[in-house]
Amino acid sequence: MPEDPQIQVRAAWLYYMEGLTQADIADRLKMTRLRVNRLLNEARSSGLVNITINSRLESCVRLEQALVEAFGLKDAIVVPTPSDPAQISAQIGKAAGELVSRIIDEHPSGVFGVGWGGTLRETIRHVRAGQYRELTVTSMMGGLTYGIEINTFEIASHFARLWQAECHYLAAPIYAGTPQSRDTILAQDVFEAAFARIRATDVAILSAGDLSERSLLVRYGLPGDVGTRELAAHGAVGDMLGQFIDGEGNAIDHPINRRAIALPLDGLRRIPTMILASGGTNKAAVIAAALRARLACVLITDEDAASAVLALHRG
Repeated sequence: MPEDPQIQVRAAWLYYMEGLTQADIADRLKMTRLRVNRLLNEARSSGLVNITINSRLESCVRLEQALVEAFGLKDAIVVPTPSDPAQISAQIGKAAGELVSRIIDEHPSGVFGVGWGGTLRETIRHVRAGQYRELTVTSMMGGLTYGIEINTFEIASHFARLWQAECHYLAAPIYAGTPQSRDTILAQDVFEAAFARIRATDVAILSAGDLSERSLLVRYGLPGDVGTRELAAHGAVGDMLGQFIDGEGNAIDHPINRRAIALPLDGLRRIPTMILASGGTNKAAVIAAALRARLACVLITDEDAASAVLALHRG
């Protein structure tokens, strides 16, 4: 009896892309090692596996179509969820790097905006280098006050170096001490010019954060006088650009949002190609919220997160 092609693709993906052993795959797919071995041999002999897997999981394609229809997206890319949750950012980053490379090849000028985080760091590793002298890379939010490779400054400079493009930073912390001090900072001429550039962004890529300790913002960037329980009590499910949103994607009524030095959330809707690259079921609520509010028009995520986002939306 012929094997189900999707089972064959999944086994090949786990073996060649994620590096699982045949025993691990047998346990994961609830089958014998002998059957796994046969699936992999058939994948090689049939040409399914060459250097890459020459097929896409039908389940991921279905999820992509469902996301586009549910949220009115321009595009959605769903990758299989790796067995190791720590590899989710790497898998999403690979897909994001390929998409961004294609977009920049087709539109090699204008303003490219970036946020920060582990997924964007992984994206950089898969972006094709080139000479795009008419391209400007800009950070869209302030950064941490100490060096770290996932910071907005490092993310923007890495993209710019890859493309030999002009680079601009939003040279400020993520949060001011008070809403009043934020207003004072942004009133300076240098910041007015920076935000004019950010508002002119043609393509941007951001990630989203939840309220758990997995969130880099919670671990490294949130001011000491603000806690996640307090934010959750105000309805927050996570953040975009350091600004916390509720389940419908609206900014919560909390002083932290008036302290953020970043493009206001309304500005994201005006960016022609706004990419949200984020995954993990822990982020499903904030991803769904961002899509409901149309804070992104392209989503790159993993299979389990996509299913959870759709379940939340339909539920």
